[in-house]
Amino acid sequence: MERSLELGNVTRVQEFVLLGLSTSPETREVLFAVFLTLYLLTLLENSLIVFLVCSHTELHKPMYFFLGNLSCLEMCYVSVTMPSLLVGLRTGPYHVPFTACMTQLFFFISLICTECTLLASMACDRYVAICRPLHYPLLMRPQVCLGLAGTSWLGGLLVSVVKTACIASLSYCGPNVLNHFFCDVSPLLNLSCTHVALTELVDFLSAIVILWGSLLVAIASYVAIARAVLHMPSAAARRKALSTCASHLVVVGIFYSASLFIYARPSRIEAMDLNKVLSVIYTVVTPTCNPVIYCLRNREVQAAFRQTLHGS
Repeated sequence: MERSLELGNVTRVQEFVLLGLSTSPETREVLFAVFLTLYLLTLLENSLIVFLVCSHTELHKPMYFFLGNLSCLEMCYVSVTMPSLLVGLRTGPYHVPFTACMTQLFFFISLICTECTLLASMACDRYVAICRPLHYPLLMRPQVCLGLAGTSWLGGLLVSVVKTACIASLSYCGPNVLNHFFCDVSPLLNLSCTHVALTELVDFLSAIVILWGSLLVAIASYVAIARAVLHMPSAAARRKALSTCASHLVVVGIFYSASLFIYARPSRIEAMDLNKVLSVIYTVVTPTCNPVIYCLRNREVQAAFRQTLHGS
């Protein structure tokens, strides 16, 4: 039931209606089973990686430290968006209180910003490992790794505070229907009945600093890596160097292709069905595939996993 609150001459929406992915009951049942399986699989995969990285000393390396952070982030990430997606598939369109919507938005923005900077940190780690191997123990010592990871998490929180405060301060006079499966920036801006120029400017600037900034760091790192690989004397050395970067490049490509299309523009996005499809890619598909792409095909992780099984 929709509630309202009179604020002067403005009626402020107190809850939103999330339409979810599909309005067809038959389709919703199938999608519910699929996404519930993906959600549980994502939690299992990433929990396994965190356990292996923490419990095996041979994985106490900068690369696996960042992968462990990424796995923790992915578990938080899917736990912010997937429950509302599953509820929508189970019940159809449903009501979300304004405060709950803003809370979900805050955690989502924080985590997506943190993921951007973590991916950039991982690219820098690969750059140092391949281009400056003799300095790797010094440049990527534990204090530096902790600093990079801590800055990523804290930076995401700070950016999210600013963006969420701007969006929450807008007036929502109705309608209150969000054509999405969670509370996201563009659908909320589309519902605002006040000027959103300042909020869009903040959103655009944060996209430049976080999304484009971290992407440029990753691109610069891999351009330097490509140059170093081309100058390696043997084909075996080139294959080994490329094998350590290929998985990261795949994940970076998928993640940034979807997120930049949605968030790197200051205007409201009208094609919400396309928006939802792309959101599924980086909120569901990417967290599920990341553990397989990054770790579960990695020889050191496989060895640690086999050791754990034999030890039990």
